[in-house]
Amino acid sequence: MVAIVTGASRGIGKACALRLAKDGYTVVINYASNEAKAQEVLAEVRALGSDGMIYKADVSKKAEANQMVKDVAKAYGSIDVLVNNAGIVRDELLLTLTEENLDKCFDLNVKGYFYMAQACALKMFRKKKGVIINMSSVSGSFSLPGQSVYGATKGAINTMTKTLAKELAPYGIRVNACAPGFIETEMLEAIPQEKKEEYLRVIPQHKLGTTADIAAVVSFLASDESKYMTGQILTIDGGLSL
Repeated sequence: MVAIVTGASRGIGKACALRLAKDGYTVVINYASNEAKAQEVLAEVRALGSDGMIYKADVSKKAEANQMVKDVAKAYGSIDVLVNNAGIVRDELLLTLTEENLDKCFDLNVKGYFYMAQACALKMFRKKKGVIINMSSVSGSFSLPGQSVYGATKGAINTMTKTLAKELAPYGIRVNACAPGFIETEMLEAIPQEKKEEYLRVIPQHKLGTTADIAAVVSFLASDESKYMTGQILTIDGGLSL
């Protein structure tokens, strides 16, 4: 079984790649710039007894996304799971919003997901089986000041997930999404401590999630244990959005 994880050189993407490797998948570790980090993830994948490759591609560019899928299918014969994870956050209030950041967020967080889903679905059609897992966010339904753009991209992913699930179900392809809340990643490390404490106060469980928490849900969605689930957005946020 072969899984592609986009943006897999760190954070949630890395955790997903390692969990799928542990589950027995051959893992394709997609990255856009940090080859050294991607190589480290590949080494960890192999230490778990699995195999895979690293692949540099900017999935916000259709040609690069298509070429990666083509090369992976040629190398391994099939693509069984796609984890659409590559994305960026650019927090800006409306009155300071720049066109550049608006375009960057939608290009990677939305268009990149469509490009990868389209290319992988074309390969999955042949086997009449496959799984696409989109990384959404609690921000897609829970409003935070400054995240209107990021939240809009994740809201788009939620709708995309449900619609593609209906389109692809007749071909044996399931499409679901994970919607993480505040997760301990490098991105969160940059937030001031007082802000983190503010977040913890509003999370009913009063703790941050881990990348392993998200990877466990991805593992479930990739497996046959969720074979009768499609079009669902699973929220993993400690109760934040309640």
